[in-house]
Amino acid sequence: MYNHMYIPRDFGDPVQNFWNLVNDAILCDVAVERQVEITGPDAAKFTQMLTPRDLSTMAVGQCKYVLITNAHGGILNDPILLRLGENHFWLSIADSDILLWAQGVAVHSGLDVTISEPDVSPLQLQGPKSGDIMLALFGDGIMDLRYYWLREVELDGIPLIVSRTGWSSELGYEIYLRDSTYGDQLWERIMEVGGPLGLKPGHTSTIRRIEGGMLSYHADADINTNPFELGLDRLVNLDSDAEFIGKFALQRVRDNGVTRKQVGLIIDSAPLTGPNTAFWTINRDGVCVGKVTSAIYSPRLEKNIALAMVSVDCADIGTQLEIVMPSGHAAATVAERPFFDPRKKLAAA
Repeated sequence: MYNHMYIPRDFGDPVQNFWNLVNDAILCDVAVERQVEITGPDAAKFTQMLTPRDLSTMAVGQCKYVLITNAHGGILNDPILLRLGENHFWLSIADSDILLWAQGVAVHSGLDVTISEPDVSPLQLQGPKSGDIMLALFGDGIMDLRYYWLREVELDGIPLIVSRTGWSSELGYEIYLRDSTYGDQLWERIMEVGGPLGLKPGHTSTIRRIEGGMLSYHADADINTNPFELGLDRLVNLDSDAEFIGKFALQRVRDNGVTRKQVGLIIDSAPLTGPNTAFWTINRDGVCVGKVTSAIYSPRLEKNIALAMVSVDCADIGTQLEIVMPSGHAAATVAERPFFDPRKKLAAA
């Protein structure tokens, strides 16, 4: 379950799904990626209240990766924010109840806003051939859509929002369906055009997202995690004049420092047969110093890779640690993250 909905996850071998993504393209049904719509005369001011990222220069048609924080600076969600109009925003959310949070904040904000959930069911078209598929679907005009920007378009009369975003670290697009009666027609049309170009149905790849150091909410971040622990200082603008929930708490964290940090790990063991389904304890000299939050075997890197949260004194690159896995203990080394394409050249191409 994801945002109280079932998500299509099983398309056969997840390793083949990974190769389909990184070599060609996959089409993913991510209708679970619900939208929180913010409209009204005070929509911009209200949206800024929800996130520590400075939105003052965000243009209509632009997207931004943002964090939603509570009064203690804890992360409630890490959505993509889309600005559809001067007073029209969507939060394209990860798995948590931000609709209820935003409606609750609005009640006592004194601002003139309406918070709702539009009937929008996104698809993710991701992979190096996604641009060719978009060109075949929409024509030359779609090719100048920049990374983290959006556009309102139609396909065979189907009303859509298309953005250059996605949860893959590859070139990709998200296609937001604005009329649910066209769901089957839209899917079949994209597959019809994309099939000859190598497009396969699939699911967002755990392998690729860990390679890219992308967060999975509830695993790598939660209400007890703050942005500084994740190295996401760039998403926290404490020196701006903007008022947002958690500002004072995050100022204290910045001034006092953190006691733990997210790191990458290379785990020295037999190839993992799948992702971890629970946190794994991390020890150093017999003392617990953290936990593995996401782990997988990368067939491209031919290594077990992981994201982990560890004490700051264990966060230096090259630090040797011990992982307590269900199969036994294994040595691990702190490594740079992301593990592949750290500058996101593929996604931003």
